[in-house]
Amino acid sequence: MLNESVARIDSLQKDNAHYLRRQGQFESNVRSYPRKLPLAIAKAHGAWVTDVEGKTYLDCLAGAGTLALGHNHPDIMASIDYFMSSGLPMHTLDLTTPQKDAFSEKLLSLLPGQGRDYCLQFCGPSGADAVEAALKLAKTFTGRSSIISFSGGYHGMTHGALSVTGNTGPKDAVASLMPGVQFMPYPHEYRCPLGIGGEAGIEALGYYFTQFIEDVESGVSLPAAVILEAVQGEGGVNCAPPQWLRRIREVTQRHGILLIIDEVQAGFGRTGKMFAFEHAGIEPDIIVMSKAVGGGLPLAVLGLKREFDAWQPGAHTGTFRGNQMAMATGLATLNTLQQQDLPAQAERRGAWLKTRLVALQQRYPALGQVRGRGLMLGIEIVDERQSPDRLNSYPGDPTLAVAIQKHCFDHGLLLERGGRQGNVIRLLPPLIIDDEQCALVMERFEQALQSALSQERH
Repeated sequence: MLNESVARIDSLQKDNAHYLRRQGQFESNVRSYPRKLPLAIAKAHGAWVTDVEGKTYLDCLAGAGTLALGHNHPDIMASIDYFMSSGLPMHTLDLTTPQKDAFSEKLLSLLPGQGRDYCLQFCGPSGADAVEAALKLAKTFTGRSSIISFSGGYHGMTHGALSVTGNTGPKDAVASLMPGVQFMPYPHEYRCPLGIGGEAGIEALGYYFTQFIEDVESGVSLPAAVILEAVQGEGGVNCAPPQWLRRIREVTQRHGILLIIDEVQAGFGRTGKMFAFEHAGIEPDIIVMSKAVGGGLPLAVLGLKREFDAWQPGAHTGTFRGNQMAMATGLATLNTLQQQDLPAQAERRGAWLKTRLVALQQRYPALGQVRGRGLMLGIEIVDERQSPDRLNSYPGDPTLAVAIQKHCFDHGLLLERGGRQGNVIRLLPPLIIDDEQCALVMERFEQALQSALSQERH
């Protein structure tokens, strides 16, 4: 039966348009990536993707950061082969196995202090599921009801996770989201929310947060938790300045507010350290992990300080929290990240790309700013023909950003956009990308940029 199914799939190999048309017949209107990256994938390996027409693409999307080791990495495939022949169950709810034991030990060892003060909570299979668990736990432990989140933050599309997500676009059609969420301004290197900029802007934002929590006339009771990303991904690759993040940690700790750091996209080596919060030298109370932690398979986990483990048995469950194969591929990923020192490699290659992009910026003023850490990079696309603001920042140009993404696709480069208007080009290549491939990324990006400028700025 399996051979018959494979033979049938092989016999159906048509062009991209054929599969995209059928996808439109089969799937809901909610699908998004095929509208920007119109291909049907036939195979993939490492940093390369091949469509059904035989065209190859350099993948700088990597499953929105999920594929830290790229597509079908030998260590991942070997872990799947071993698992399939081991007799271990695919699914165990929260019953333990030798596989889960080994994965848990390894994951804990990567947390601050080698995990001595932490324990793990396995959640549903997505990052949003883990965010929901973190919010519930914070409310359970503190007995408080409100949450502070930040402008530009992205934490998922489920009810609570969407409530603490900054972008109002997906919220507008959903009535009565979770109450008690207060948003505060997040530092932005190019567009300071206070209109100050530089070190003064960062200091002012830290002071504002402190006053908001500590001023008895602020009008807001102490929250259960503060949730944030140390590097905002979907929000446009905005990095939390270390001094600001340390200030947030000091204030939350002083007032018994749980600090939840969402490492779903930035975690596991992408920013040059195992976790993005490590750049500030802090210890969160709850760490939200997903994407790369499962080695390409669905898995989400909380790392939480033991002192805040206020759950009663069964108080938060999830059927697929026992995905044993994802723990096998996750263990292989974590081992490979460490053994090959891929966080350090991400830092080096990311610095090389960032330097080349900054040089490109000097020749193309539509590249308003290049920012990010490691292999999590953002390029703010602007309309330099317009008048700049008081900080000499130009208005965003989402139309040009869309054109750049389209021409990157045409030139064999897969990437995504983000930011307030979708005007930030984002690079999230797998951490195993090599020097030659990085050079090819730059070559294809500049070709696409020239094509897009010719189209939009003729």
